[in-house]
Amino acid sequence: MTKGELLYEGKAKKLYATDDPALCIMEYKDELTAFNALKKATMAGKGKLNNLVSSKIFEHLSALGFPTHFIRRLDELNQLVKRVTIVPLELVVRNLTTGSICKRLGVQEGMRLPRPLVEFYLKNDALGDPLVLEDHALLFGWATEEELKQMKKLALDVNKALSELFEKLNIFLVDFKLEFGKDRDGNLVIADEVSPDTCRLWDRTSGDRLDKDRFRKDMGNVLEAYEEIWRRLEEMKA
Repeated sequence: MTKGELLYEGKAKKLYATDDPALCIMEYKDELTAFNALKKATMAGKGKLNNLVSSKIFEHLSALGFPTHFIRRLDELNQLVKRVTIVPLELVVRNLTTGSICKRLGVQEGMRLPRPLVEFYLKNDALGDPLVLEDHALLFGWATEEELKQMKKLALDVNKALSELFEKLNIFLVDFKLEFGKDRDGNLVIADEVSPDTCRLWDRTSGDRLDKDRFRKDMGNVLEAYEEIWRRLEEMKA
């Protein structure tokens, strides 16, 4: 499978056509961005680690029966994925308060929520990916009622599966972002990536942050944190 036309380039990945119109190649980049790309950096090896981690997690989700765009990892930087039409919504699932929800609502950081909280955000960099209501998505045609229901259920089921996975690694899944796409048959699948770029992951013993917050907050040792996530995943036996 060889790369064809560049279809899309985002902050962290590039998407290429292949000779199969139903498949694409997704290439991970070494760029790090935060605060809607207001903060940027390049870190050699970051793309490889996110590719490894995301591939491992997608393999785990696929084995559990979750619908995803992931086919297989091709090499250190590239994945073969289904070609999908991205739904213009991001879902964030929160198990513990930190980040934007604390700033937005004035709640204390580190509160364990009684149940997972699912939030919808509009995928629009120019607007800063604003928080939206499900009614916004319906009224402006970003998703149907059935799609919203399906995405929310999948997000909560993924949260349960990944929380259990990371607990085995002595890691707390604080929150994470999911994106969805529709394949050629109109089926809704989990797309994009699941990695330390898109999850907040805290060591259960030390409380150390093992995710992109180390970059957001200038904590240092970003690559080392990503490497630690990959090390624990790789050592885990299925």
